[in-house]
Amino acid sequence: MFEGAYTALVTPFAKGGAVDYPRLRELVEAQIAGGIDGLVPVGTTGESPTLDVVEHLKVIEETIAAARRRVKVIAGTGANSTAEALELTRRAKDMGADGTLQVTPYYNKPTQTGLIRHFTAVADLGLPVVLYNVPGRAGAEIAVDTVVKLSGHPAIVAVKEAAGSVDRVSHIVRRCGIEVVSGDDMLTLPMMSVGAVGVISVASNVAPKAVADLVHHALAGRWAEARALHQRHHRLFCDLFLETNPGPVKAALAMMGRIEEEYRLPLCEIGEANRRTLRATLEDLGLV
Repeated sequence: MFEGAYTALVTPFAKGGAVDYPRLRELVEAQIAGGIDGLVPVGTTGESPTLDVVEHLKVIEETIAAARRRVKVIAGTGANSTAEALELTRRAKDMGADGTLQVTPYYNKPTQTGLIRHFTAVADLGLPVVLYNVPGRAGAEIAVDTVVKLSGHPAIVAVKEAAGSVDRVSHIVRRCGIEVVSGDDMLTLPMMSVGAVGVISVASNVAPKAVADLVHHALAGRWAEARALHQRHHRLFCDLFLETNPGPVKAALAMMGRIEEEYRLPLCEIGEANRRTLRATLEDLGLV
């Protein structure tokens, strides 16, 4: 259902901190022009923790409207409160989202039983669910056994793997029919080599065609072409995580003239040494 290259969209802010909706619409157009298969607004890269509920829903609404059904939209509507996740997901479904990205509830560290109940409650709304396993952010892992159990729900269709483990992908693919997508750009090709079907990418914010081409080559079995793109862009994939995401990717987009480099505390601009490293990579790739 969600095979291909999806972009975890940044949320652009204007000077002063308000959400810059005109720039958001421009970013959507650039992604579609670059051949991306889908968009994921208001995930980690979209700074969901610093948006209020009105802004959160407005970013989803504007992304869906700008996409105009040309690509799929998976709305980031996860939360560490099941009630909040349910409300956000209901609203996204009503707006016409194609799916929902559901992060592991963070900070409160639920048990695996709690995770099953949480994700099942969201899936019961009927909007296709992409589970989001990111223990480095959430503080808890969705165990492989839990993914297997959840895959029996007809609305739980995929899992975004951002735990840095290709081995987990092999286990999930072997044990159930759920789709797996990479959540780490540097592992997209390795994960696809063992059965993942795409990526929810940070790097495609700045290099959509390269990421889309890499994924499409891999899906078509053109491994040499996919590997060449992986090698050429591997430094970019790594440099976009020199500091906490989305600091580097927003800095890169600002260097490219696409957005203002604005964050909301506690996130802030990246350090000067890392900025120089990132700019050199962008220059080498002809992106600035």
